Amino acid sequence: MRVFNNIEALPTFKNAVVTIGTFDGVHLGHQKIISQLKAEAAHHNGETIIITFHPHPRKIVKEGNMPVPILTTLSEKIKLLESFGVDNVIVVPFDEAFSNQSAEEYIEKFLWDKCKPSCIIVGYDHRFGHGRTGDYKLLEKYGEKIGFKVKEISEQVQNEVAISSTRIREALLKGDIQTANNFLGHPYFFEGMVVTGNQLGRTIGFPTANLDVDNTEKLIPANGVYAVKVKDPHNENNQLKGMMNIGVRPTVGGTQRTIEVNILDFNQDIYGKMLEIEIIQHLRGEVKFAGLDALKAQLAKDRDAVNEIL
Repeated sequence: MRVFNNIEALPTFKNAVVTIGTFDGVHLGHQKIISQLKAEAAHHNGETIIITFHPHPRKIVKEGNMPVPILTTLSEKIKLLESFGVDNVIVVPFDEAFSNQSAEEYIEKFLWDKCKPSCIIVGYDHRFGHGRTGDYKLLEKYGEKIGFKVKEISEQVQNEVAISSTRIREALLKGDIQTANNFLGHPYFFEGMVVTGNQLGRTIGFPTANLDVDNTEKLIPANGVYAVKVKDPHNENNQLKGMMNIGVRPTVGGTQRTIEVNILDFNQDIYGKMLEIEIIQHLRGEVKFAGLDALKAQLAKDRDAVNEIL
């Protein structure tokens, strides 16, 4: 898959079939759109293009809405889109100049001049251009004049996309990993850098990797203990078993929210390494134990549960 971050330096695409969207989470609803995109590209003997935006348009076009936490960072989204067989991703640097284009300029100077699409697939209520004045009918009008087709994403699939994104966020914030993963069609995951913690875990037999997720917009699930899979930083084809705690560690008087992963059957120096964590199942909520012995006993039970689940 090719990724383009400079819209002024795009190649000539072959019979491009294009769709446009944030594709946050690349969940089952998005996967249906990708299937439609790939089928249309096969029909046109062409290549697929997903146009997405960074940063998210809502950060530039202020509409009074509170920021919505993202399900996938840009790098995570690109990784997922590649796994679903998309040929090209164009990441549009979304700024005020781009947002101020008229709908006509957006079609002529961006979509047509840069991509030369043979077909554009969008929802019936897709809006674009300054003031969101462009719509499906305007695309059809230009398509007839310039020479590209416009195909519709069904209302059912569009509703599925919107409902799924909302349900996934709600589920993650409640620690309901099963519901979130069912809507995603893949395990929810995130990436974090291993940083130095207080090293308490190793004193009770459960050394942990403390993770720093540098993207503050990334949605982190509810506090609690989870069964996870960890990509081996020394071997990307290998996944390790782990148990992850998200929370303030009340048993030891913690106040700062942290993310810690105890990687099972693993004892190597990974400070400064990036870990990819797939969340498989929620084990329990965060609990304040009477002391370290009670905590240690519970962690042993959690480890047994993780081994059974994974």
